[in-house]
Amino acid sequence: MTNILRSEWTKIRSVRSTVWTLAVTALLMIGLGGLLSVASRATAGGQPITGDQAVMTSLTGLMFASLSMATLGVLVISSEYRTGGIRTSLLAVPRRMRLLTGKIVVFTVTALVVSTVAAAAAVAVGLAILRPGSVDPGTVAQSVFGAGLYLTACGLFGLGLGTLIRHTPGAIVSAIALMLVLPQLTSALPGEWGKAVADHFTTNAGLEIVLDQPGNPLGPWSGLGVYALWVAAAVVAGAVLMQRRDA
Repeated sequence: MTNILRSEWTKIRSVRSTVWTLAVTALLMIGLGGLLSVASRATAGGQPITGDQAVMTSLTGLMFASLSMATLGVLVISSEYRTGGIRTSLLAVPRRMRLLTGKIVVFTVTALVVSTVAAAAAVAVGLAILRPGSVDPGTVAQSVFGAGLYLTACGLFGLGLGTLIRHTPGAIVSAIALMLVLPQLTSALPGEWGKAVADHFTTNAGLEIVLDQPGNPLGPWSGLGVYALWVAAAVVAGAVLMQRRDA
């Protein structure tokens, strides 16, 4: 397994698209958070800004960064199918689940480190610009580490969809639909069942680990747990089809 992890680490750090996608994720987090913080300070008109508001503003880039991270997850597996490199990988590692496990482990560690550092930098920049009167360290810590976990889950969602679909554009479009478009549309569903669906739908639930959303009964860890189930479903479905289909 060590050789598989070493091989996957070499792949993920040597491919330009991977490096650039990680860089874009960090830039989206820090850049958009900084820009919105400057705009918020300008429109505040001297009114005091609370610590929670400052943290929320600092993490404005989270939505776009999640799509970037999901794209990276897709590319980790779909790029090998596109180039035919998956055949070479499977010749070297005939046990497909070991290969997929290696990709998941290396990607998870890489995504978690980059996402958490980017979130911490975004919050630091935002707080330096907005200068709120008081900041709860617990809230900051939860938001920073929660953002890291959330973005990592989004990346794994993309990896699962990439394994399932094996086509880069199709997997990316599916990720956008499931993470950005459909979660917004579920809010239009009628009745209590509609609200329950909306509260538990992919990123609607997952965002609870970063920022408490009014009206959502899920707590931070419950929300992340629900989102993790969505991610696990995509990964397991992709793993089953990877085991059964030809390369």
